[in-house]
Amino acid sequence: MTADGEVRGTPRGPGIADQTVVVIGASAGIGRETARQVRAGGGHLVLVGRNPDRLEEAARELQPVATAAFDASDTVRLAEFFEELPGPVDHILLTAGKPAYMPLDEMNVDDASRAFAQRLSMTLGVALGSRDKVRAGGTLIFIGGTGGRRPGPGMSIVGAMTAALPALTANLALELAPIRANLIAPGFVDTPLSASLLGDQLEARRDELRRTLPIRRVVGPEDVAALAVHVMVNEALTGATFDVDGGQQLVAR
Repeated sequence: MTADGEVRGTPRGPGIADQTVVVIGASAGIGRETARQVRAGGGHLVLVGRNPDRLEEAARELQPVATAAFDASDTVRLAEFFEELPGPVDHILLTAGKPAYMPLDEMNVDDASRAFAQRLSMTLGVALGSRDKVRAGGTLIFIGGTGGRRPGPGMSIVGAMTAALPALTANLALELAPIRANLIAPGFVDTPLSASLLGDQLEARRDELRRTLPIRRVVGPEDVAALAVHVMVNEALTGATFDVDGGQQLVAR
């Protein structure tokens, strides 16, 4: 962690070595792969995950300086985590949560409100709780998406969040400065979450993307993780939304 007395905001030099990264949602998918790349680059990790068993497995692999098992949608526990977190740290990545696909004929207002509020409260909870924990020049990185930019059945909540997160991130970048705030917006990423959402349609979706994406392959968590690490170490980046979807938005449905 950053030593007491260091001049805050001084560029840390190239690479992630010796920087401390808090990964919330670290036990699988994008979070775990980002943690791997941080560790491979010589960084230090604090891992947070909802499932204690998966978090323990990730910790055995990645050797973090600390772990915490809790659901990040519990804003009281999230605030307690930041109160207990030694600081300052260099970066925080929030990958927890999943998209809420709700066709109107299957929706009720309470479920829709809960899904929308949960995502916003996690994002704001990280921003509020970490203000005194992240060094100047460090960044908060949130994960959004590109799929909700096109209207479609079941996309009302996802589309609203897709529009809201870039605006929220840009405003946080101003209010938290000189801490940076950035948003990464993937399209389809081949993760366990995608597998759970698609079920037996997963392989068909992979085949479709290999045929239609300009990059002619499926985007994996390592692609998103590489972008996340770049955003961490490039201290000129703040208030921005970075798409990583292999050109998915360019392809007609």
